[in-house]
Amino acid sequence: MRVSVSWLREYVDLPTDLPTGDLEQALVDLGIEVESIVDLRETVTGPLVVGEVLEIEELTGFKKPIRFCRVDVGAANGTGEPQEIVCGARNFAQGDRVVVILPGGVLPGNFAIGARKTYGRNSHGMICSAQELGLGDDHSGIIVLPEDVKAQPGDDARPIVGLDDVVVEMEITPDRGYALSVRGIARELSHALGVPFRDPADAPAPGATAAPAYPVEVRDPVGCDRYAARMVRGVDPTVETPGWMRQRLTVAGVRSISLPVDITNYLMLELGQPMHAFDVDRIAGTLVVRRAEAGEKLTTLDGVNRTLSAEDLVICDDTGPISLAAVMGGETSEVLASTTNVLFEAAHWDPATVGRTARRHKLFSEAAKRWERGVDPTLPLVALDKAVRLLTDLAGGAAGAEVLDLDHVRPRTPVTLPVDLPSRRIGVTYPPDRVVELLEQVGCVVTRGGDRLGEDPGAAGVAASGVGEVLTVMPPSWRPDLTDPADLVEEVVRLDGYDRVPSVLPTAPAGRGLTAQQQRRRAVARSLAERGWVEVLAQPFVAPELADQLGLPADDPRRPAVRLANPLSEEEPLLRTMLLGPLLGIVRRNVGRGQRDVAIYEIGTVFHPRPGVGAPPAMGVDRRPTDEEFAAADAVVPVQPRHVAVACYKEFISALLDVTDNIVSGEIVPPVDVVRH
Repeated sequence: MRVSVSWLREYVDLPTDLPTGDLEQALVDLGIEVESIVDLRETVTGPLVVGEVLEIEELTGFKKPIRFCRVDVGAANGTGEPQEIVCGARNFAQGDRVVVILPGGVLPGNFAIGARKTYGRNSHGMICSAQELGLGDDHSGIIVLPEDVKAQPGDDARPIVGLDDVVVEMEITPDRGYALSVRGIARELSHALGVPFRDPADAPAPGATAAPAYPVEVRDPVGCDRYAARMVRGVDPTVETPGWMRQRLTVAGVRSISLPVDITNYLMLELGQPMHAFDVDRIAGTLVVRRAEAGEKLTTLDGVNRTLSAEDLVICDDTGPISLAAVMGGETSEVLASTTNVLFEAAHWDPATVGRTARRHKLFSEAAKRWERGVDPTLPLVALDKAVRLLTDLAGGAAGAEVLDLDHVRPRTPVTLPVDLPSRRIGVTYPPDRVVELLEQVGCVVTRGGDRLGEDPGAAGVAASGVGEVLTVMPPSWRPDLTDPADLVEEVVRLDGYDRVPSVLPTAPAGRGLTAQQQRRRAVARSLAERGWVEVLAQPFVAPELADQLGLPADDPRRPAVRLANPLSEEEPLLRTMLLGPLLGIVRRNVGRGQRDVAIYEIGTVFHPRPGVGAPPAMGVDRRPTDEEFAAADAVVPVQPRHVAVACYKEFISALLDVTDNIVSGEIVPPVDVVRH
């Protein structure tokens, strides 16, 4: 997540003289990993000015298109004469205003600009792209200033392109999806610095009307529990995205596409609500939200023709799927340069479904990144109202009075929290009033009252009985990660300050040495290693067809396997019942990369399902499970014996035969699995 401090200041009153080091420390104290904080004023030195392209001469005879340009830079070059510059970009025309760095300037990466002869012409300076200025990753063309920018040739270009700002880049952990937005980061900074916060989502928005903005049918209210839409007709398609919006998108690493699409991306960054814009005139019939039929096809906006799975959520019209829901839209309904009628969609999708779809198709869009972490379900109407107002203000058109809002969002369940639990778990005294204050800072609604009777084991497992106050806590809509008392305890510690938690190491009990199983395992590993075998650690995941590939009989006990509910790869959803499958994959990779003498081994667990077992019992984290719950959970866990397997390529079989004589029964299960090429 990259965001400019000037954007944050719109919603949180940061001190005007706040040093970048203090800003970084405030975010780190909140548990947000800061990749970098860059003061853009220091990244480009020397004359960086606005230039107007006066003439363009196309140079021929080279491997790529080259242009020789004469650019008016005013008096910035000391002579007032047009500046001669050679440029390879083709996204600008005569009369456009561009950003020019003159000789003597230095770009990010200590790239000095001077006068030089290239392609047979003298070039005095450079016409800059966003990537060359360190403003983003787009290097497809140079920066062309919009017509609404009031600047003359020779003016300083820094404030125009945002080089007078500070940019913060953060790595957001999966449990804090709300922080993938200006709204979320601004709220966090208000907690850290004790300054006022203005919620951009705290705005009135019209609710659902009897007549929908467009006919929509949601057939899967679990995968999509809210779907809202509004229409804008008669938009001027020639209006470009204003410079201020394009600049903020560029800083965030988002490429400007068109005004309707840029508005959806802008609000995604600001509010955290991903949206989509349809060209209404390219939709045929009612929109239907459903699961895809296995084998259906969809060409997404990146131009890839995708084969859909029955688990994918799609949006369809009469022609079939037109959007891979919550991940990426389709080509057949995308907004074009000629689009005049726009349908804005803002929905709420199931995080697990979106995450699996993104991984299945290897399509990790900015929208999918937010959905799989959780999005505030109260945002759709606010986001739609903002999108409609922005589009009509900038490009004209008429906003439809009809509002579609199919809302099936279930109310959240309150969390019961003993008020002394943070103190008991962390070892720091948090008075009840302080606990309530911190939870309300997060946005929780806290109801005090009630007693807690009974006993609750402490951190060391010692029972601590007594009577204490119980809080009933309703987490805010933007924090789907707050579901258990332990989550609330973490919030109390985080906002009060991790630095207040003492660092105390527990006293280690006296050891009894290695067990017989540990000694046997080490002896086997040492015996293999001393004879030249190399130990590897393979992933325990295998494909369903592995048993057939290895020629296992139909009644082989190694055929039944445990299937993971959330596999890392849909191609390998099973846990291994023998070590050879993953081991052979390692041999194949090594041989494929030129290794001709490969001898490897692995000592690891395999997994055999228990026949006839049901689902494991549900256990929370607010207390220690009972012995009965432990026993019920253990009865479901697969049998996990430890095996040793070796695989070699070429002349290592004699060494293998020496080793197998030394392997004994016990924790290491004989015989050794052997494969030799």
